[in-house]
Amino acid sequence: MITNLLVANRGEIARRVFRTCRELGIATTAVHSDPDAGAPHVREADAAVRLPGAVPADTYLRADLIVRAALAAGADAVHPGYGFLSESAGFARAVLDAGLVWVGPPPAAIAAMGSKTAAKRLMAEAGVPVLDALAEPTEADLPVLVKAAAGGGGRGMRVVRSLAELPGELTAARAEAAKAFGSDEVFCERYLPTGRHVEVQLLADAHGAVWAVGDRDCSLQRRHQKVIEEAPAPGLPAEVRAGLYTAARDAAKAIGYTGAGTAEFLLAEDGRFFFLEMNTRLQVEHPVTEAVTGLDLVALQLAVAEGDPLPAPAPPPTTGHAIEARLYAEDPARDWQPATGTLHRLELTVPHQEFTGSGLRLDSGVAAGDEITPHYDAMLAKVTAWAPTRAAAARRLADALARARVHGPATNRELLIRALRHPAFLAARLHTGFLAEHTAELVAPAAGAVRRAALAAALADAAARRSPFPSGWRNLPSQPQVKRYRSADGTETEVRYRLTRAGLLAEDHPETELVEAAPDRVVLSEGGLRRAYPVARYGDRVYVDTPDGGVALTALPRFPDPAVRTDPGALLAPMPGTVVRVAAAAGDTVTAGQPLLVLEAMKMEHRVAAPADGTLVDLLVAPGRQVETGALLAVVRPAEA
Repeated sequence: MITNLLVANRGEIARRVFRTCRELGIATTAVHSDPDAGAPHVREADAAVRLPGAVPADTYLRADLIVRAALAAGADAVHPGYGFLSESAGFARAVLDAGLVWVGPPPAAIAAMGSKTAAKRLMAEAGVPVLDALAEPTEADLPVLVKAAAGGGGRGMRVVRSLAELPGELTAARAEAAKAFGSDEVFCERYLPTGRHVEVQLLADAHGAVWAVGDRDCSLQRRHQKVIEEAPAPGLPAEVRAGLYTAARDAAKAIGYTGAGTAEFLLAEDGRFFFLEMNTRLQVEHPVTEAVTGLDLVALQLAVAEGDPLPAPAPPPTTGHAIEARLYAEDPARDWQPATGTLHRLELTVPHQEFTGSGLRLDSGVAAGDEITPHYDAMLAKVTAWAPTRAAAARRLADALARARVHGPATNRELLIRALRHPAFLAARLHTGFLAEHTAELVAPAAGAVRRAALAAALADAAARRSPFPSGWRNLPSQPQVKRYRSADGTETEVRYRLTRAGLLAEDHPETELVEAAPDRVVLSEGGLRRAYPVARYGDRVYVDTPDGGVALTALPRFPDPAVRTDPGALLAPMPGTVVRVAAAAGDTVTAGQPLLVLEAMKMEHRVAAPADGTLVDLLVAPGRQVETGALLAVVRPAEA
């Protein structure tokens, strides 16, 4: 029996595994990089071992250090979580060779699914439908998807819509794949723009039993990475669902699989489905399956690793519907740019890692006060809602997110709320291009939201400085009080108001009445509609939680500093990260939108493009260079009109 388990991972998945271990009476050991020394998963473990360094390559991707940590801590088993080394056959062998229990499938099964090209061949032999790899795509094959053979998560993946783009995208995909997975093998397959991403949860024991534990739809993705997942997949005809389960079980049996895993499929509009890959580990979205089945998938993983058979001939039936949303530190309005900095507040009135009568669950690896760094994935939390129907689950989840207070780096919270309330989503018109198709309406700022938030921020600031009269209050008519703020998109908003005997006089809000003002809360009445605006300030950053969503503002000095100037052709780093490639040289003639260099941050690559036609007069960085937000990367001199 397992008595002490080391989780070779971090964040919310480490905390998730620890929760089950506490229920089962298993001692826990964490590992951590230097930035994670004070992280929640470290604090919750019974013991923790330091992995010196900051970047994953020096810490969570060092199999030798993790095995050594397990032995030093007296652990007798290792759970890999997901990501990092969870699908490394070499790591699984190293754990077993050290005499430890591996909570995962056999190394041979991991290796069989480790290359997508080899896995396709193996699945085709087992009778599982696959999309054939295209050796030399032609015009008739377009669009095609370039994919890394050795990994997933959207890395090394590109959609190509013209043959002219193919060579450059292949080169970029190979470079990204080599860095992420240690292999630059890529391949092409047909891209189905309106295909759905549907997957089947598998559990198999060492006694020959294989469960297909329900299905999930994971079609809402950005950059080929999942954002919203749900179980069961809506609208599947019974014969399609049965076919998916049979194909998933055949895939598991073909490689002698044991433990938890997921068979992923692409579902075409005509009902045909094709094997994509098999994730030989627990999935990020496993809570939705737990919600509709009542199973503890981690407990079953541990039982199978101890040699126990599955507890019944078949899994329990599913009940109701569950939807999970991933809250990312990123800005969807700026091409999903990742965001870093201090997480001042993460306040969701949702139970942690378990469902209660509310039908809600929160899985998070961070807490208020944590620093969100560029070293790891941008996910802050997962929020899952269960309800008897799909519509009720979507409503419950959207409401929970809307009531959250998230202060710090930019997040995708508003996009999640709008997606869950979107008519096409509620009608289950799902496909992998859903977010790309609807991005503009999902990120468009609500009319007047920033101006209302700025007014609330100004009045809260006045209340904080009230003594003995409100700041701005005058017995006689006078000049208005003026406050300036900059919103996340760089737009500046000026608030001009006076507080008189007759009440609030705000120039841009003539019909707004001030009901109540405190440093942390302002109540306004607009056309007879009364609303409260909670306000929080951290230095010059102000966060206002409005009915339209959270608004982050930067308080500006009344008179701007004339010394602060930026060359109009200067390209500044939009986030901290590492320069991984440069695509031009000083002196080159460039065109607007042409990629000049690529930054990597939070496990994603981001292209920095020329802002206009002109000449690249200076390139100040090289591959491998680490840069901070606002660092000068290059200068483009615009062409003369």
